[in-house]
Amino acid sequence: MSEQGRDTLIVVRRSRRKKHGHHGGAWKVAYADFVTAMMAFFLVMWLLGVGTRQQRAAIAEYFKNPSMAPGTATIAPPGKMGPGGASDSMIKLGGAMDVPHGPGKDRRAARLDSADVEKLAREHEKQRLENLMLQLRAAIEKSQALEPFKDQLLLDITPEGLRIQIVDKQNRPMFATGSAMLEPYTVAILHELSTFIEQAPNKVSISGHTDDAPYSTESRYSNWELSADRANAARRALLEGGLEEEKIARVVGLAASVPFDKTNPGNPINRRISIIMMTKQAQDAALSQEEAPLPAPRSSSVPPT
Repeated sequence: MSEQGRDTLIVVRRSRRKKHGHHGGAWKVAYADFVTAMMAFFLVMWLLGVGTRQQRAAIAEYFKNPSMAPGTATIAPPGKMGPGGASDSMIKLGGAMDVPHGPGKDRRAARLDSADVEKLAREHEKQRLENLMLQLRAAIEKSQALEPFKDQLLLDITPEGLRIQIVDKQNRPMFATGSAMLEPYTVAILHELSTFIEQAPNKVSISGHTDDAPYSTESRYSNWELSADRANAARRALLEGGLEEEKIARVVGLAASVPFDKTNPGNPINRRISIIMMTKQAQDAALSQEEAPLPAPRSSSVPPT
């Protein structure tokens, strides 16, 4: 081998591959959190789209104040920020979701909202009547004038409203026998009641009732006229006690058609005056002026001569 060949140095460079470190599963946790958040977001958006106004307001209030206990959320005034620190954007978003969904869905939603409102109104009025009844019972207990007659005053709630019934007793009738003349103590009872009734906003219905004993007279005067006259006598006594005439919506005589004691129509308790502090629905029905239209005249089938 030549000397020149021995002096040549050949260098071979080998590239080494760099090994990347292991990433682990942290990205999976982050991705799962992102997917969960998106699912929650779309669920809220769906609830805003299908819920009622009240439900949307409750959802908005929850996100404004998440610390509130379930069922205690109330609708805050517009523009106010709850303790949670949220802005008004959620309320505005709820309004933005209230877009038309077609006439059929809008009508169904309107019917549901109307039914909910009517149901709440009925429950509120029932609660108010029950409170009135409790107040009236307390007033009767405190009244010295009504003390001797507590067993003749009956209170209950009916579909028409708070009913106050003043009933006859065997030895203590409200009226002179067979007449519409009030006994003095009946006048005192009605005067005391008028003060309480006047304080409530309800209009009043007054009805007179008799037992089934026939009214003996040569004229055609009957228990129907007698019960109506007694109801009007009670009306006049209430007006004398301070009740405004505008509060009276109806005065009727029902004779023996609605007995208190159905098993014994001759029971003195059936002779009574019923005063009803009316619900809004009953009041509207009593004051309705709608009349059935008169039938159209029939055309004559006789040919002209």
